[in-house]
Amino acid sequence: MNQQQQNGTQLSANMPPNMSHGGHELFDAHEVIGGVTGLLDQYQMYTQHIQDPELKDILNRQTSFMTELYNTVVESYQTGQKPSQSTKVYNMTQSNDVMYGLQPSQPAKPIQSINELSDDHISSFMLGQVKGLASTMAMTALEMTNPVLRRVIGDSVPNLIEMSYEVFLYQNKHGYYQVPQLAEQDMTQMLQSHVPAPHPPLN
Repeated sequence: MNQQQQNGTQLSANMPPNMSHGGHELFDAHEVIGGVTGLLDQYQMYTQHIQDPELKDILNRQTSFMTELYNTVVESYQTGQKPSQSTKVYNMTQSNDVMYGLQPSQPAKPIQSINELSDDHISSFMLGQVKGLASTMAMTALEMTNPVLRRVIGDSVPNLIEMSYEVFLYQNKHGYYQVPQLAEQDMTQMLQSHVPAPHPPLN
């Protein structure tokens, strides 16, 4: 028995890749996989209520992408090795044009019937789920010990950010997500409230 095993410790190089996980990491990874599953399940529920073909297209493309991601995460989680399908880059179809300013709109309130569900509601649900999963993955990647699983989950965060932005842009374009701005004088003051720092001298 070597010294590490006598001390109750073991170097990752001495263990099979599928066992190269810390206990906390397993719980976090389980939460991430559950989050992806939850998003896919919810998207299935939304699809029958969507009216706008554009929103349906966003949902279908995000569903396809997240299904592939689910399989990649599960494989790397179970094997601890490089997955057979590497992570990909999600490319949205929305333009980056944002409409600023507020337009009059009806005050919001909880719906009383499933028949009141609109594309406004569904796109809001989608945005909330993708943003929540992005946060979970970002925090989880910081505490992964297995280098492969860490990379798979960490590389997925920018894709979820892109998916969130895509849904936001859809909502903004349709007036569901309005973006107020500060008065020009206040904005200018805020933008000029920092100056570059000098480079520190080399020691």
